[in-house]
Order: sequence, then C-alpha cells, then structure tokens
Amino acid sequence: MWGVVRFWLNKGVAGFRLDAVPTLFEDPSLKDEKILPGTNKYGDPNIDGSLTENLPEVHKVMRDLRTVTNSFPGNRVLIGETYLPNIQELQKWYGENHDELQLPMDMQVGFINKLDVSEFRRRIDEVEHDIDSNQPLLVFDNHDNPRMDMRYGDGRHNVAIERMLATILFATRSTALMYYGDEIGMKTTPPARVEDVKDPVGKIGWPLEKGRDGERTPMQWDGSPEAGFTTSDKPWLPVPDSYKTVNVAEEVRQDDSMLNWYKQLIQLRRDNPALHSGKLTMLNTEDTKVLAWMRQAPGAPAVVVACNFTAEPQKFSFDLSKQGIGSRQAKTLMKTPGTSDPASLDAVNLPPFGVYIGQMQ
Repeated sequence: MWGVVRFWLNKGVAGFRLDAVPTLFEDPSLKDEKILPGTNKYGDPNIDGSLTENLPEVHKVMRDLRTVTNSFPGNRVLIGETYLPNIQELQKWYGENHDELQLPMDMQVGFINKLDVSEFRRRIDEVEHDIDSNQPLLVFDNHDNPRMDMRYGDGRHNVAIERMLATILFATRSTALMYYGDEIGMKTTPPARVEDVKDPVGKIGWPLEKGRDGERTPMQWDGSPEAGFTTSDKPWLPVPDSYKTVNVAEEVRQDDSMLNWYKQLIQLRRDNPALHSGKLTMLNTEDTKVLAWMRQAPGAPAVVVACNFTAEPQKFSFDLSKQGIGSRQAKTLMKTPGTSDPASLDAVNLPPFGVYIGQMQ
C-alpha cells in the first residue's frame, strides 16, 4: 500500500482524503456486534459498532502513513472522513505527538441537524479548546447526507439559514470544507419513485431510506439544458428543475446571491488577519437566540460575528466586558443583504436568521 502512496506523491498530489477510515479494522475474532434497541431504515437491528468502527489498530497505520507523506517535500496533507462520537475520540486522530492526520473531519458541529444555539456554542468551543492546538476541520455537508436545506431549513427562510451556516463554517477557526453546490444554494432532490433510484442504499431501503441521489445531482452551471453539466440528454442523475434560477451563471450577476455571499466570506477569511488565523472567543454565552463570537490575532483589529438562530428579528448587543474592550464601534465587513449598518455594537438589528460581521474600531 505504501508503494501506491509513494507513486502518487511522486506524481505531485497534495495529499489524500481517506474515506470511512475508522472502519479500516474489524475485530479479528469476527464476533457479532452488540444489538441495540430498535431497527434501522432497512428494518435491520441497530448495532453498537464497537467491533467494526474506530478500533485502536487503525492509529498505527495512520502514523505509518504520516511518516510516508512527511518524507516528501511540500507539506502534503492527510484528511480523514471520521464520523466520531465525541471530541475526545476526534483528538486521538491527530496523534499523541501530532503524527497522524493533519485534518480529521469534525462532523459534530455541522451535523447537529437542529438550530440549537447552546449546542453549536458548546461544540465550537470544544473545537477551539479541546484538540490540543491542532487545526480543526468542520464539515457541514457531504455526499452521504441530505444537504443543509433538508437538515436545517424551515421551508420559508432556507436561503437565510444557509447563509448563516456558511458564516459559521468560514468565520470560525476551522479549516472550511464545503460541498459542491452549497455555494449556489443547491437543494436536496431525492427521487420520487423507487424506479428512479440509482443508489444501492435507496434501492434496499425504499421508501424509508431513499438513498443519497438527492444530494448528488449534477452541478448547476447555467440555465441551458442539463444545467450546462453535460451534453447528454440523460445524465446518470437528473438535473432538478431549480437549475433554471439556481445556477452559477445566474448568481454571478446578482450582488446579493448565495454565490457572492460565499465569495465574500472566502475573501474575508483570506485577507483579514483575525478571521484568517485569530483565536476564537465565544460572546454572550447565555444567549439562547444569537450565537456570537470574537476572533483576535496579534497586532490586528478584532472581528465580531453574530448569527440569529431564530425566525424572528433580534436586537442584539455584543457583550465585550470580559474581553476588556471599551469601544462600541465597528466597521461592517459583512451583513445580511438589505440590513443597515448599526450605529453601535449595543444595538445590532438582525433579521430572521441574519448575520453581522464587524471589525472593531
């Protein structure tokens, strides 16, 4: 296996994404898993997974792989698809001596699957403080789960909710891993009939489990046939009707589009020292409606962020008393389209699921 790894590293690849890597080892005695109450969507008994997932033997393999990649120049990187039960298990994947994966995926923030301020605050705080100064990698969407619209949307404010979640992804300290189509607001489009299902998971589990086709539909580039994805008249998965308005070409022209929101976030993260590499401190930690934090980097102005987790407007006041910051003035860096700049950080008006990002003056 290491020969294959060296072959690709010699070709110049920047690193590897390790799919489902916690399942690399299974119990050698082939014992049956412990049966848990209830059944899954296939009707099979639930099992605890302790004999087939995240076994300790996998960590030696990760150390060996890291040794191989470290022997090549250019800071090659190892990314792991790591669904793990808690922050303590995630920490192990970095290695006791920072000698395993540089970026194991943290699914515990992006897949909370409910807009719970306290839970988001707790888990982002864990990422900031409980992984031994390693670099976190947050994931909010991937090819195995319904997109954010289906997991977090309320059917009325989906666009605003997706903007807010993108802000959490890019304005926290994490390395941001985004899924294609999120940057234009593509929707989950599951098949309506079992005859249309391509994913074996959906074929077996229908109708309770419709599979993963809905989050894997073709990228929507423009308003031409098949959304500009292919010249074929029948791609493997169908292009949703939403492509006529939700596509790259259309959103490039709209200043307030989802695509331009993502572009602004990425540009801010690249250019602003606090958002690029500053430490994160949670603010207003008793608030149950607005998630707020500060980013600070040495020698640079601090940046504050507020995200309204509710469908009602919120008048928000940043509490900076514990940070020893007396100023109440900030330069607006980004805000939800259609809202005005606040006169003071004592009175920031956030629309439903609204966002404010400001740089301290």
